[in-house]
Amino acid sequence: MIRKALEKGKTIKMLYEATSGNVGIAMACLSNILNIKFKAYIPKPTPSTTETLLKILGAEVVRTEHQTIDQDMIQMVTRIAESEGAVNLNQYINDANFEIHLEHTAKEIDEQLEVINRKPNVIIAGVGTSGHIAAISARFKSKYGDNVKIVGVQPAPRNNIPGIKRIETKPKWYFHVKIDELIDITRNEAIEGSILIARREGILVGLSSGAVVKAFEKVRDKYGPGVYVLVFPDDGFKYVEIFREFLGEG
Repeated sequence: MIRKALEKGKTIKMLYEATSGNVGIAMACLSNILNIKFKAYIPKPTPSTTETLLKILGAEVVRTEHQTIDQDMIQMVTRIAESEGAVNLNQYINDANFEIHLEHTAKEIDEQLEVINRKPNVIIAGVGTSGHIAAISARFKSKYGDNVKIVGVQPAPRNNIPGIKRIETKPKWYFHVKIDELIDITRNEAIEGSILIARREGILVGLSSGAVVKAFEKVRDKYGPGVYVLVFPDDGFKYVEIFREFLGEG
């Protein structure tokens, strides 16, 4: 998003973004390299580890009262950026988000499957901005049609899982592609999924990835044997405090 903006001649001295973690951390890193002042607006439940990482990177962090990044929070950040002369690239509506996932994420998954000579039967991914799940659906549905099922994952009602949101928040690209099924996952289920992958596969994944694991468990009997692709976009290190509390060590 930053590269596209600079290529279009936009001058960026101050950059404001609503973020639950990964994009904010990436923007903070790039802002340091490009000598940009970065301010991250985060929802109230964001783990303190994420806030600490952002501050280590020199970002100014504003913890809002919003429980999730909904349209109200997105519009609030846009208004503040406009009033203070900052740039808000807005990952939630910026088509560079979808385009880069189509150009790289979806393509790389497709190429990796070709290397091992496998065709996917089911692809499971979380719904955040919807950029990566929409791009994956666009590529694989165009290639395999309904022979591949795309399963989205969202937090269950009244649950907060960093990195994914309910579709009531109106993620832009979700509604422009075909998603075959949407699975609700609770916060505790997501934590259990992350721990399962850590102990079974030796991989430390984040809560949105843990939610994808639990969604897989819920749909595998329905779709039967085949090749399942589970998308893990995050690591588990930012959620240590949440794991500690869940394990009764808080």
